[in-house]
Amino acid sequence: MVDTSEADIAVVGAGIVGVACALQLARQGRQVVLFDRQPPGHGASYGNAGHLATEQVFPIADLSILKRLPRMLLDPMGPLRLDWKYLPKALPWFARLLLNLRPEPFQRSVAGIRALNEGSLAAWQRLLGSIGRSELFKEDGSLLVFERADSRSALEALLARMQQQAVPAEFWSADTVRAAAPELTPSILGGLFFPRTGHFIDPYRVVIELFEAAKAAGVRFVQAQVDGGQLNGNGVQLNSVQGTFHARQVLISCGAHSAQLTTALTGISVPLDTERGYHLMLPGEHQRLPFAVTSLERKFIMTPMAEGLRLAGTVEFAGLDAPPSMQRAWQLHRLSKGLFQRELNAEGATPWMGFRPSLPDSLPVIDRVCDGRVLLAFGHQHLGLTQAAVTAEWVGGLAEREPRAELKRYRLDRF
Repeated sequence: MVDTSEADIAVVGAGIVGVACALQLARQGRQVVLFDRQPPGHGASYGNAGHLATEQVFPIADLSILKRLPRMLLDPMGPLRLDWKYLPKALPWFARLLLNLRPEPFQRSVAGIRALNEGSLAAWQRLLGSIGRSELFKEDGSLLVFERADSRSALEALLARMQQQAVPAEFWSADTVRAAAPELTPSILGGLFFPRTGHFIDPYRVVIELFEAAKAAGVRFVQAQVDGGQLNGNGVQLNSVQGTFHARQVLISCGAHSAQLTTALTGISVPLDTERGYHLMLPGEHQRLPFAVTSLERKFIMTPMAEGLRLAGTVEFAGLDAPPSMQRAWQLHRLSKGLFQRELNAEGATPWMGFRPSLPDSLPVIDRVCDGRVLLAFGHQHLGLTQAAVTAEWVGGLAEREPRAELKRYRLDRF
């Protein structure tokens, strides 16, 4: 039985969002217990691309994908894969996604993503500065490159859309790209540079440093899977294999695993699914890139980190239970061929797969429900790392008061 006599809030989920929120709540004087079935940072937070993607203000899909979808799905190693055995379960989610591609809901999603992203960089600077670990983040921008002449118009159209959303972006010529990243192949014709972005040199280390700061602030960690719960007169009861746990409030922030507990406590069924993402870590590559580089045509990202170069990307819909298809991680190395003047060294490379928690409108749930007993912070899709620090600040406010009007778009009851 867990000793919870002095706890007043339980945080379920020790990924980057949950740990950042636990630290924020502890600093506000709360007695916090943090739960996860794994050690902190071992879910999607361990293997993300490490890119602070403030430029990504558009939803995970738009109408243009419909024309490309059949060809993408027929390529087993393409950027999008659907496990056909999972299709019956995924169909309701995809139906909602299509409804959200209509102009009005699409623009609501853009506004919601943009509102989070616009505060993300400053929030991360405050958070890492507060624990004395600012060096873990490099605010050096990121680059989206193109190789085919017929891609120029698509890139120029994207630049115009970015400018409409007040996202800082610069069109770089091929010469400018070569000057900044001389290891890239001369066949690259140019790109878009996003100066107000950056990358983390070790995303897992970021979680651990925040976790250590949270422990120093009084947060207790319990490695146990919370598999249910119910509301009671004094707050919330959570159930785990180690027994029951009582708290005045609970924060559900366990990423792609958040739906079941949310429904148990609130009675609302959340259309949460997972976009399974892969990475391949190349420990022999340390000097190839000065900042994160994404390929427009090849649709993957390469991020320089302390332990090497991380290749990340692809979207796979196969649910939480299917085994990983690690050949998709190795495919990332094959995709890199031709982007560099010398082929990347894959000796000692390690593959990884994780679950991106995604909702069909591309917005997270950030809310306070059930008379303040249940707080929610999950569903950040590809932007969990980007939005974690600002989400923690918002959750700190929700723990004390009802949501502000500008948080309406992230409410649970939109479903």
